Amino acid sequence: MIPYYFDNSSTTLVKPPSVAEGVAYAIHNFANAGRAFYDNAMAAGREIYYTRAKIAKLIGIDDPFNVAFTSSFTDGLNLLTASLLEDGASVITTRSEHNSVLRPLYLKKCAVSYLDCDSDGRVRPENFNSTNFRAHAASGTRFMFLNHASNVTGAVSDAQSFRKLCNDAGIALILDVSQTFGHIPVDADCADIFVFTGHKGLFGPQGTGGIIINGSFDLRVARTGGTGDHSFEPLQPMTMPDVFEAGTHNTPGIYGLGKGVDFITETGIDNIRRKESDLTLLFIDELRGIPGIRLYGGVDSTDPGERVPVVSLNIGNISSAELSLYLWEKYEISTRPGVHCAPLLHKHLGTAEQGAVRFSFSYFNTDDEIRYAANALRQASREFGFTKGD
Repeated sequence: MIPYYFDNSSTTLVKPPSVAEGVAYAIHNFANAGRAFYDNAMAAGREIYYTRAKIAKLIGIDDPFNVAFTSSFTDGLNLLTASLLEDGASVITTRSEHNSVLRPLYLKKCAVSYLDCDSDGRVRPENFNSTNFRAHAASGTRFMFLNHASNVTGAVSDAQSFRKLCNDAGIALILDVSQTFGHIPVDADCADIFVFTGHKGLFGPQGTGGIIINGSFDLRVARTGGTGDHSFEPLQPMTMPDVFEAGTHNTPGIYGLGKGVDFITETGIDNIRRKESDLTLLFIDELRGIPGIRLYGGVDSTDPGERVPVVSLNIGNISSAELSLYLWEKYEISTRPGVHCAPLLHKHLGTAEQGAVRFSFSYFNTDDEIRYAANALRQASREFGFTKGD
């Protein structure tokens, strides 16, 4: 186990023990869901359904079959854009998006309109009005893609307000909840379509994720193959969840994901948010006054609803890769350097070349670990030659 793990926005390494236990149980006990009537196959099908139901309940969606499983958020976005968008479609997105949103749009040769974000990496709905969105709709725009929280700054955008702006103009909002689902409450009112990953705030295994449909859409098949039913039909069923699911499910991963959701439900999302917010605020407070430290994104906010537990920083002009390596080799602190697959936001922040060192926390981190990391950065500031006057 890594002693000081602060790369939870990439993947949660420390998970509830029930997650690994669930994966091991599934490997030894579950056969291929939806293909037969013997106990092991039927048990697999039931548990996949139960995990759909847990995710639907967590987000407030009534029908569990509106949850389709994918191998990741990236996989989900690729499937969704292939299903919903024609080549060259007009779409709205923001300059704070991850490449998992941007690249599928580029691949479809979309005409992309970008909404600007502030210095926190937050896109503020009060900077726009219904007229802006009606103008986009008049030119054929039907979808907006928005990340609920920046994976660089941790700033949370007001998805509900954006959904209202979009829906009033006849535009559907597709929300990336990779950085919020499991960290803060994510409500069905926030979007028309949600895309999520399982291996971050939901504490699931890597290789899990999904698409949640919250409305009525004409979905085209984006992946095709065996589904275990309708086998004489030449084309994949176009209903949820089959339209996005073909072949054998990742049953061990899905079952483990269900155990992660169980932990969130039992612990309470508000308790998780409160603890992670306290850890983040403690970290920011500990860093104040360290010479050379530059923080990015909403660091003065004390509202736990305005940020997820992500803090990106630099020390002077030191390369983020050099600082991250220093922290690992000298203090066994795990962080994420670079541009975090968010090139437009780093250009906006002025860190495209230097990148930034991202610390991202989890419910399983402790106050002592936070103070240890802050002391390591204090020492790094000294060793890199920064003084009070810098």
